[in-house]
Amino acid sequence: MRRRQFIQQVALSSAAAFIPSAPLWASAEHQKLTILHTNDMHSRIDPFPNDGGRFAGMGGMARRAQIIKQIRASEKNVLLLDAGDIFQGTPYFNLFEGELEFKLMSQMKYDASTLGNHDFDNGLAGLEKQLPHAEFPFIIANYDFNGTSLNGRFNPYKIFHIEDIKVGVFGLGIELKGLVNEKLYGATRYLDPLGVAREMVEELRAQECHLIICLSHLGYQYTSDKVSDVVLASEVSGIDLVIGGHTHTFLEEPTMITNKEGYQVIVNQVGFAGINLGRIDFNITKGSTNFFMKSKTVKVNN
Repeated sequence: MRRRQFIQQVALSSAAAFIPSAPLWASAEHQKLTILHTNDMHSRIDPFPNDGGRFAGMGGMARRAQIIKQIRASEKNVLLLDAGDIFQGTPYFNLFEGELEFKLMSQMKYDASTLGNHDFDNGLAGLEKQLPHAEFPFIIANYDFNGTSLNGRFNPYKIFHIEDIKVGVFGLGIELKGLVNEKLYGATRYLDPLGVAREMVEELRAQECHLIICLSHLGYQYTSDKVSDVVLASEVSGIDLVIGGHTHTFLEEPTMITNKEGYQVIVNQVGFAGINLGRIDFNITKGSTNFFMKSKTVKVNN
């Protein structure tokens, strides 16, 4: 089991686009990696209207794109990830059926996304139709598309090589039955996310990944025994970070979960509709699997 050290965590809520770095972060013996993440964007292309509502003036893809651009200008190594439910929620989806969402995410240079239940709202054919507009991969390990038109279109994981760092990212989706009309997902089979996650960790460990990330659309936590991000982090050893979605949970700072082997796992989710942009900075020690972590929630508003 690789040894993980979390010796500093700073959780902030700010409109600033970067975190002040301690001297350690500039050391030649460490490499910094910035993870930016979203979830449950739900076709929120424009900001919420300035109508006095709870989220008035917040969200919107143009503002998020500007923040991402600023962060990339100040940081060398950035991964931009999404945890699903890109589709559904505004008239843009009704009009363009997801084309606009995928094109704008491609312009922002997303590195990967997983699938949410609402991404099936136009059926398998509707999702397939829009895939050419996505210049980034969809990663999903626990949906079996054998016998459908989407068979072979997705990979269970992707390994990103960033300088000397190998980052393994795999995806997990929620059970579609009961959430999505069966006609829309057809013969797609849902596989046990805990069993699949263990297989993914074993595979990514074998490929000597320094950091293992799960893009999850399972949901943050439930009162029932339903599998959630918290359960996943607790039950499956070897995951370092769970980027979650589905439950629209606003976490101002990540939850730290101790797994069965006594190691801490980071679980984070940033609400919905692009209101927040999650940011987690890792400083990984060269030649080892130790790392330090800082976290921040960036508000996407005026």
